[in-house]
Amino acid sequence: MNKFMAMLKKNENEHPPPTKLLNLAGQLCRELKSSSPSLEKLVETMMECKNKRYFLTNIHVVRACVSVHIHKGQHDAACRLLEYCKAEEKEELVQLWHEIHYQRVMEKHQTDVLTPLQKFRCRKRNPPPISLCPEGLKNRNYSEKVRQHLHRFAAEVTANPDKKQRERLARDMNLQPTQVYNWFANYRRRQKS
Repeated sequence: MNKFMAMLKKNENEHPPPTKLLNLAGQLCRELKSSSPSLEKLVETMMECKNKRYFLTNIHVVRACVSVHIHKGQHDAACRLLEYCKAEEKEELVQLWHEIHYQRVMEKHQTDVLTPLQKFRCRKRNPPPISLCPEGLKNRNYSEKVRQHLHRFAAEVTANPDKKQRERLARDMNLQPTQVYNWFANYRRRQKS
């Protein structure tokens, strides 16, 4: 940590800072525990320096910064940091985005865990920004043609197909058998309500 602080002070006006300094920052962020005072001090130091945008290209630094913000209850600051950072690991950034929002919901409901449904709703209410998800979120809905075919089968044949019927439907529509199974389970649940 002291070595990093000395290197940072020595190179504070270099744009970009030496790769060795950036790598050391990532290594320290990886090694320090997420709630430790030393990690907080390290994050604070990096975020106050002129070169902070270079540090935010390293996923370990980004993760550490988000962790410190969450620990302090600064969810909005953590979100802004993710929108601003230039790390390449977009999937991990999206995951961090969701973690921030899960944490916010857990604090609101004073709980330590969320159910899969609560997590799903949280993701729906707080989609990641375009900067993290340039191609947009995956659409998990089936095409109109597939939905019509499944609805027709449910209405005309059965809403509870057996294994062979599900496998044939899956083959016909280029789906996995579990997808067909889940669609019919959800369909029956919707019919009841």
